[in-house]
Amino acid sequence: MKKYLIIALLFVSNSLLAQKKVIDKVVAVVGDNVILQSEVDQQYAQYLVQGTKPDPGIKCYILQNMLSQKLLSQQAVIDSITVNDDEVDEEIDRRMRRSIANAGGQERLEEFLGRSVLQYKDEIRPDIREQLVAQKMQAKITEKVEVTPLDVRRFFNEIPKDSLPTFNTEVEVGELVVYPELTKKEKEFYKDKAEALRLRVKSGDNFGTLARLYSQDPGSAADGGELPFFDRQTMAKEFTAWAFKLKEKEMSPVFETEFGFHFLEVLERKGEQVRARHILIIPETTPASLDRAKVEIDSIYKKVMDKKMDFSTAASLYSDNNDTKYNGGMILNYDSSNRTTFIPTDKLDPAIFLVVDTMKVGTYSKPEVFTDARGKKGYRFLYLRSKTPPHKANLEQDLPKLKDAAYETKVNKVVSEWFEKRRKASYIKIDKEFQSCDVLQEWITKPVTAKE
Repeated sequence: MKKYLIIALLFVSNSLLAQKKVIDKVVAVVGDNVILQSEVDQQYAQYLVQGTKPDPGIKCYILQNMLSQKLLSQQAVIDSITVNDDEVDEEIDRRMRRSIANAGGQERLEEFLGRSVLQYKDEIRPDIREQLVAQKMQAKITEKVEVTPLDVRRFFNEIPKDSLPTFNTEVEVGELVVYPELTKKEKEFYKDKAEALRLRVKSGDNFGTLARLYSQDPGSAADGGELPFFDRQTMAKEFTAWAFKLKEKEMSPVFETEFGFHFLEVLERKGEQVRARHILIIPETTPASLDRAKVEIDSIYKKVMDKKMDFSTAASLYSDNNDTKYNGGMILNYDSSNRTTFIPTDKLDPAIFLVVDTMKVGTYSKPEVFTDARGKKGYRFLYLRSKTPPHKANLEQDLPKLKDAAYETKVNKVVSEWFEKRRKASYIKIDKEFQSCDVLQEWITKPVTAKE
């Protein structure tokens, strides 16, 4: 991947130099809108910067997406569909964070782009706005699509019996998690560390530099602690309280959230949204706090095993994992639009799979120490509620998955019919360089409705 990233960055540099020497040409026309070669090249460069293998054929798909985007955005104008500046800012910030990470830092990205990130943001803003408008337009086209139980049954019956998919083993797993709780005395060291950094900022040290060096927030440290615009529902309540209390350029005192000790500076306010930067210091788990957590979870485990409390109630009352405790401790399958509790074993956290693979349905694992995705240590025990062996798809066991598939098929049909109708009613011309692209044939062979 490193080799591909170097090639990508060279492509970005070379393409930027070439754009200064070569006059752009129009590669496609959709109604009153044109698509330029430089626009296709720019999106291909973004594709390469992700570390993917170079493939010039991808430009065919890029142009196809751009043609679709133009049709959707043209209809959006007619239907008065728009996006606001905050939505555009949020999407630009999200993409820039990913690009900076892929390039190995903001300075390297700016070096390869040949311009500042701020300049680049301004350049891509119109295209990002058009993409978001197109997405909203497509959502409107499909907003009334729904599938009934009869639709699902028809969809299933239309699948040839020898083509029915086979589903892997699926399980329903619950977890009850207890994280160590530090005492006030144990926390003082980390709070003092955050306070020392805050005083350095007040004394004139650069906030961004200190964030890059010391902040333990993996999502913002590389960006100098900067966060994209957020509303009152996005962050931890303590973080939100300070962010919306302060004025622009004001800095908070050190405060605590579930993640650790922070201080923040408000950079910009737009209505009910704030852009800020922060430094986070995460307290480390101590052996004593782990011992206390073990005593607590052993007590909860005994109540469940002695049938003094069922697992669902215990998880709701005592689990420290907010992602599962409000679901009776059950882990959800986020790959499914229905957020079902049935999870294919190949999609299960490997550490959890190793435990439940040897368990019997209806049993519990013993409490064990584990490390979560954030690197935080705690104790948990697991509950295996059900296990479904590999099987051919059927309506009884696989209704949620079949419903997803039926819905997706219906949506694709509605969208395809919409595009087919708009292509026939729109003037479309594609440069001969792209006319050999297989994915563009339906755009090329349509009846021309205006003279070229």
